[in-house]
Amino acid sequence: MHQHPVVVIGAGPVGLAAAAHAHARHLETIVLEAGSSAGSAVRGWGHVRLFSPWSELVDPAAVELLHANGWLAPDPATYPTGADWASVYLEPLAETLSQQDGIQIAYGHRVTGVARSGRDVMVGAEREAEPFVVHAQTAAGPVRLLAGAVIDASGTWGRPNPLGTEGYPAAGETEHADRIAYGIPDLADPVVRERYAGRHVVVAGTGASAQSTLVSLGGLAVDHPGTRVTWLVRRAGASFGGGDNDQLVERGALGRRAQEVVESALVTRRTTFRTVAVRAQESGRLAVEALDGQRVEDVDEVVVATGFRPDLTYLSEVRLDLDPALQAPRRLAPLIDPNVHSCGTVYPHGVRELAQPEVGLYLAGMKSYGRAPSFLALTGFEQVRSIVAAIAGDTAAAERVELVLPETGVCGGAGVFDEPAAEAGGGCCGPTGAQLVELSPTAAR
Repeated sequence: MHQHPVVVIGAGPVGLAAAAHAHARHLETIVLEAGSSAGSAVRGWGHVRLFSPWSELVDPAAVELLHANGWLAPDPATYPTGADWASVYLEPLAETLSQQDGIQIAYGHRVTGVARSGRDVMVGAEREAEPFVVHAQTAAGPVRLLAGAVIDASGTWGRPNPLGTEGYPAAGETEHADRIAYGIPDLADPVVRERYAGRHVVVAGTGASAQSTLVSLGGLAVDHPGTRVTWLVRRAGASFGGGDNDQLVERGALGRRAQEVVESALVTRRTTFRTVAVRAQESGRLAVEALDGQRVEDVDEVVVATGFRPDLTYLSEVRLDLDPALQAPRRLAPLIDPNVHSCGTVYPHGVRELAQPEVGLYLAGMKSYGRAPSFLALTGFEQVRSIVAAIAGDTAAAERVELVLPETGVCGGAGVFDEPAAEAGGGCCGPTGAQLVELSPTAAR
């Protein structure tokens, strides 16, 4: 295994943490990043403020390396945006790692395949004796790298779940893509703000991303009274989180504020709404149709905040054991099932739960959670600490997993803060410019 480098897929928070731990154990490592800089995916929701404070967003091995190079740590009690996370922590970390012997970060390398050298997924003979081959596409063409181990920390950003209720795009969803957005709109951007101001907006989803969108639109309605919202909920009802009992206090605050907006005249809630079609009306506006015949008409814009899913296409030639529902490692899935667990009730885990039948291949970070939304950065840091220890042959350290996480509610969303409008923000699963608002009577439908 150690004849070839460890290849880490993704130069995000967890991927770079993996490289920092690998450096501490003197393992040659190559980090492949599809984007042009560290934290490219994080910058995709850079205006979002995270639920977690800085103290829970930095990896210990990474911080040790940064401090040795003169890094000034941010206030551990403050809450960064995604852009802050990238510029203050991820980019300096990537630069510092690149200066270390045995560590290489290759940008513009989009992974297209992982396999065993000379073997497809069906060939079992002497499989474990062969190195991995990681295929990547670059501006100069395809490349092929040999690896002793592969840590896939590519996350799920860029693969949002569709509006359609069966997990596939609804009829017309692709055709009307110009009026359908995924994630949470950045209403601090004047162009985006103009797109939604005074319009009838449909919001689909019940998690923190959807709640952040509702709060943001509530703020927009104060300045643009014609703004109105129809909220589509697939189930009979929706929870607004742990409230005052939530140990992630800003997540609790988000739930309270979202509930205020939903209970105002601004929002019409449609429950048991499982979308099957988006159709153009004669007026040029859209109609959204549900499986049970419900129909929302005269829609100007649709915001789909229904979560994300992992990209497994480039792992088709390696042997995986994934839960059929969550698409997470089978031994991890019962610990993170969102029907049972919040982020705080997830049992600390490491290489034992993450190991795959393909020895030396690991899914880490948000990618390891599959379609479950309950991921926290602290979890990913602990995962890669354990994984890298196992790769280095330190079994005792790999099996020693100790982590205490905040309790209650569902993680993976955006927080809201009592700050000036320009500073208000969201959280970790999609972008928003949410703020506390008071709805006037003119904001009613």
